[in-house]
Amino acid sequence: MGVSLKIMSYNVRTSGAPDGINVFANRKERLVEIIEKESPDIIGLQELTDESRDYLRSSLPGYTFFGSGRDADYHGEHSEICVKNQGMEVIEMRNHFLSFTPNVPGNTFGGDQSPCPRMYTILKIKHDRSNQLFSFANTHLDHVGNRAKLFGTMQILQDLNNQKLPFILTGDFNALPKDDVVSLVLHMPGKKVQDCTRMLGTTYHGYGIHPYCNRMQEGETSPDKIDYIFTDLSWDESESRVVEDVPVNGVYASDHYAVVTRIHLPD
Repeated sequence: MGVSLKIMSYNVRTSGAPDGINVFANRKERLVEIIEKESPDIIGLQELTDESRDYLRSSLPGYTFFGSGRDADYHGEHSEICVKNQGMEVIEMRNHFLSFTPNVPGNTFGGDQSPCPRMYTILKIKHDRSNQLFSFANTHLDHVGNRAKLFGTMQILQDLNNQKLPFILTGDFNALPKDDVVSLVLHMPGKKVQDCTRMLGTTYHGYGIHPYCNRMQEGETSPDKIDYIFTDLSWDESESRVVEDVPVNGVYASDHYAVVTRIHLPD
């Protein structure tokens, strides 16, 4: 029987934001509860900070965290990847900045990009039981510049292509399903890439501003779906869903819903 992995992508909202009742101190335990309940094998996290990384790492000892901050001093927001400690071996980790100088921390593409540096973390992973090697990348694209998003996506896809391995790509793409960035991923030359979240509804809810909607009708798109899991492996659409975040005393876990799916490794 083949091996399957439960994958999660989750923007956990930066811990330094002035979010009123939803400040990180009030919602951090809820983040842990959601992750523990879902128990994904691999998680792509966005907007992680040193503070939230340290809290989640100490609260989730069953995972190893891989990544770095996006600023010039390697602090700031992370696009971290969390891997369960049992069943997989991380062979290689790299952090690259979305810029014309990807190994220079804190750099950007300039042009229409916001002042925020953007980056991605990429792992080469071996599954213990199947001995299957695959790449896993996680990113958070710019929220302003369309050209910056396209340049960043091309950079990530080129890296994945060079690995010559099956891959999983997670992230907050700050792009809707109809946008050019998503089309670029889905039309990666030589790869049959699919969006494992293609039928899902809202993923960014802004602490309840946009209502929970797990799935869309065929042909519909949500105006608030910006979180994705892409792969060229087989996957189970019936296992793809938005993880509902019901507020407790008005407090949400994040301003995004987590998204999950199940991806199958070849025998």
